[in-house]
Amino acid sequence: MDATAQADLVRRGEVTPAELVDAAIARAEAADPEVNSIVIPTLEKARAQAASADLPDGPFRGVPFLLKDLGGQSRGDPYVAGLRFLKDAGLTEDEDSYFTAKLRRAGFCFLGRTNTPELGLMPVTEPVIFGPSRNPWNLDHSPGGSSGGSAAAVAAGIVSVAHASDGGGSIRIPAAHCGLVGLKPTRGRNSFGPGAGERWGGFSAEHVVSRTVRDTAALLDVVSGRMPGDPYAAPPPAAPFSSFVRPGERRRIGLMTKGARGAEVDPECVRAAEKAARALEAEGHTVEVSYPEALDDAFAVSAYVTIVAASVAFALDTYGEKVGRAVSEDDVEPLTWAMAQAARAYPATQYIRALDTVHRFGRQVAAWWESGFDLLLTPTTAALPPRVGELAQSPEEPFLPFAKAAPFGVYTLNFNLTGQPGISVPVHWTADGLPVGAHVVAPQGREDMLIEIAAELEQVLPWRDRRAPL
Repeated sequence: MDATAQADLVRRGEVTPAELVDAAIARAEAADPEVNSIVIPTLEKARAQAASADLPDGPFRGVPFLLKDLGGQSRGDPYVAGLRFLKDAGLTEDEDSYFTAKLRRAGFCFLGRTNTPELGLMPVTEPVIFGPSRNPWNLDHSPGGSSGGSAAAVAAGIVSVAHASDGGGSIRIPAAHCGLVGLKPTRGRNSFGPGAGERWGGFSAEHVVSRTVRDTAALLDVVSGRMPGDPYAAPPPAAPFSSFVRPGERRRIGLMTKGARGAEVDPECVRAAEKAARALEAEGHTVEVSYPEALDDAFAVSAYVTIVAASVAFALDTYGEKVGRAVSEDDVEPLTWAMAQAARAYPATQYIRALDTVHRFGRQVAAWWESGFDLLLTPTTAALPPRVGELAQSPEEPFLPFAKAAPFGVYTLNFNLTGQPGISVPVHWTADGLPVGAHVVAPQGREDMLIEIAAELEQVLPWRDRRAPL
């Protein structure tokens, strides 16, 4: 059952929150040794939450949930972000993030925190401190990253929905690799407060991975909205997001299956986008080969790396202050250290120039939408789920796995730069059973269109009853 159905059971009195949580814990104990999704378990706290008379009577009262261990800070729990020195420090968080507090008020019970690569830098989830998460569809493959632990847990049936975040594709990539729905919201839709006003220069966004479009929409109703004092916010929707889980207006959709910036695209990834295109055409939408030419701009990607590297350096400084000592090369993985050191070597003006490039890129991309298109349809990734260890890091070539990871963000990263919302839906499976996603992008603030289109694809290319072999 999805989270909406589980919550209905509780409202009707057919199960108690404690029964839902106990069942999820039993599934975690059976499945997680295989997939390694939960790295900070809080199982007894979840049981206490579920049994408490103070459990909020929100729309998801008693539904089990997992928080990604990057963002979504939870009061009284460790926060590690894939970093060994934070784990060794044994610190716990003093307060919920605004995002987590909204989930708590909705009635969710938190089973723990999920695996993520160090600082979310890779599209695979293989941190040294916790080891790799594995894909429930094929344990030899990665569930993706950086929300790979959350995606693996949902695909394995431990929970029906889990927290995820996305700074270059980290919601949509694992959703595509694990046969799930993954929406990256508009910049500023969900708050990072009180700990931050934005992350990665505005590239990052928080939401969830789920099995159904209605869960994705309902969770957006729960968590969206600015925290007082946030530097900016997305415009509120015209109606609750859940009201758009239905076919909407017929849309003009651009189709892009070539790889941006000349990247090679796996034929199976092309098939996923073309399959979605045919389904939408059959439903009366207009689909034509077209895309914003600015997506081929390599300068935008260089600007992205500049801003992310500076953010990594700042994060290491901030966490060093938190633990009371400077972070050294021995404390972090090779890529993390190399990015931080690269950022420390360039002047402040280079960061401002990168921001200016990103803003110019956003205006160029938006012009395509202004020319008369409603949506852009692409594959979610240009490559299938990699094998575990395929993107392993080494001190000798610290940037090599980052470069090798490029095919996974070819289609997603662009819209972290522009701040537009995008959704990955599981419309295709390979002959050997690996899921492949299609990706739809809307103008800023128009998650409503994405929810409508995704709901229509869910109806004509149903995926919710497909289950991973695990």
